[in-house]
Amino acid sequence: MKIFTKAQVYLGDKTTAERQNISSTELMERVGTQIFNWIHLRMQGAQVPIHVFCGIGNNGGNGLVLARHLVTHGYNVHTYVVNCSDKRSKDFLINYDKIKNITKNWPTLLNETSQFPEIEQQDVIVDAVFGIGLNKSIDNWVKTLFQKFRASKAFTLSIDIPSGLPTDSAVKDEDGVVWAGYTLSFASPKLVFFLPETAKFTTQWEVIDIGLDPEFLQSTTTEANLIGKHDVLPNYRARDKFSHKGEFGHAVIVGGSYGKIGAVNLCSKAALAVGAGLVTAYVPKCGYIPLQTALPEAMVLTDGNDAHITAINLDFTPTVVGFGVGMGTHEATVNAFELFLKQNSTPLVIDADALNILATNKTFLDLLPKFSILTPHAKELERLIGKWDNDFDKLEKAKLFSKTYEVILVIKGANTITIFDEKLFVNTTGNPGLATAGSGDVLTGIITGLLAQGYHPSVAAIFGVYLHGKSADIAVESFGYQSLMASHVIDYLGEAFIDLFKQPEPQQVSETKEEA
Repeated sequence: MKIFTKAQVYLGDKTTAERQNISSTELMERVGTQIFNWIHLRMQGAQVPIHVFCGIGNNGGNGLVLARHLVTHGYNVHTYVVNCSDKRSKDFLINYDKIKNITKNWPTLLNETSQFPEIEQQDVIVDAVFGIGLNKSIDNWVKTLFQKFRASKAFTLSIDIPSGLPTDSAVKDEDGVVWAGYTLSFASPKLVFFLPETAKFTTQWEVIDIGLDPEFLQSTTTEANLIGKHDVLPNYRARDKFSHKGEFGHAVIVGGSYGKIGAVNLCSKAALAVGAGLVTAYVPKCGYIPLQTALPEAMVLTDGNDAHITAINLDFTPTVVGFGVGMGTHEATVNAFELFLKQNSTPLVIDADALNILATNKTFLDLLPKFSILTPHAKELERLIGKWDNDFDKLEKAKLFSKTYEVILVIKGANTITIFDEKLFVNTTGNPGLATAGSGDVLTGIITGLLAQGYHPSVAAIFGVYLHGKSADIAVESFGYQSLMASHVIDYLGEAFIDLFKQPEPQQVSETKEEA
């Protein structure tokens, strides 16, 4: 799914109006009606007080259309206009007149001297105050209103985006942002729904179809894309009946140190479970017996040193090398890594201590093969690219880093973001159960195993992140968040593959649905 920018959404509105020969007022009517249909399907006429707060721009106009339909369908509606400016959009004024003509209770005007309405916890708040076009600071009295929304603990539904939340910059004052329980986003989700600093402003979101021009939606290229099942499925490679292990690559996992051989075990097992034909673990001597015992499917080569890696000597050319899990940063290990990079041309997946070595030895970055995949968590990323001011600054610095060194960055988090070719690929799978030791080692193994099979590095990264999260989503149904372990993610990878081909169950739609 594409994630459109603010400018692209505006262009989509304009293009739709031109190609469908409709006015902006008619498009607003369509939007407000779709919002009403969404609410009506779920509330079925329930007489819960609904407080619709409208701004004086186009998002406020959407709110007025919604409120009018709620009124004509007999809902218990209270409509307010947040009178925060002398400027009003044309379509807002048209719909303001329409709602006045059908109700004796005209929308209540709120300003800095108004007494705010009482809102009970069981009520519903519809936030249609500001949309994506907000470009000025918010008055203190409006902030107080937003704080009243939150204090009421009423269910809050935001239209398009929580009011006060910028689409392309950091939040300067959290008091000036509505905290929504649910957001109905037009055309596509907003990037801010997936960033650590701003995702908290909407608990859930859903995209509603407002009838934008299909050709525009299909042809417009976006910088950010949301990755789900239907985005990764076309990349899946089926196996031929007569295929054999030699066709699916030989992955080498280099890492481990005394007390941290488990990381290599998890990584190697994940590479096998995702389909690599052969896997060899290269570890210090202390890892030989544990790996041969715990993972008989893998081959094991050892360093001459017992506790950590001091040299990397392979008598064959692997398809891909996964580097760094549990490895440590001993001086001899750093030297071995440098020598390996100078001699290597094999594709790489770099994680954990190998990332930390790169961060403290920046000249090593120039030795990385093109399209090497780096998989940092937030702290490792900071060591690589430096501190950032906010999530948007982080993404800009990460894109520059990716471009400068021609590498693929997998920024691990609740919504892992893969950066390739200055584009963002935002993952949709995964859950808090992945906040456990070893889950990153498993991800490195999955991506390494996919690379071994011949997937393009960008596909291996994006597909690997998806499978990793999906496996965790399936496993968590049996184990819960607290009890999910990294090894469970490996165990459920097969079900994650099978899920790619499952058809969604048909949704039950009430026969009493009435459209405006």
